[in-house]
Amino acid sequence: MNAINVIAPYKYQGMWVFDDPRVGLVQEPFVAGADTMIDRVVENIPEAGNGFLMLFSATPFPGHQVKLEWRRGDGGGNWYYSRELNMEGWLCPALFKYFAEAPKEIYVQVKAKEP
Repeated sequence: MNAINVIAPYKYQGMWVFDDPRVGLVQEPFVAGADTMIDRVVENIPEAGNGFLMLFSATPFPGHQVKLEWRRGDGGGNWYYSRELNMEGWLCPALFKYFAEAPKEIYVQVKAKEP
């Protein structure tokens, strides 16, 4: 498994989704607060709905902007809280495509895609 993972979320039918053929995911949606967290972190990325880069890791890395702290498991997924955003969001079982178990912390960076 990679130390830092990268996905490129985009809007599809009004929802944040992402594709990652490497792990067998197509239009995997962010729901239950995770979508609202994304709305907040991409506010300053022009045309974010057309796609942006999201880097994430269970360990801190230079340039991360948000730290998610594990709160509890629920429905096969896991709830995480961000102090920076003062928000909580649920990450679905697709999380286990990237981590063997739910990390206690997830560090996230978002940035515009290169043209």
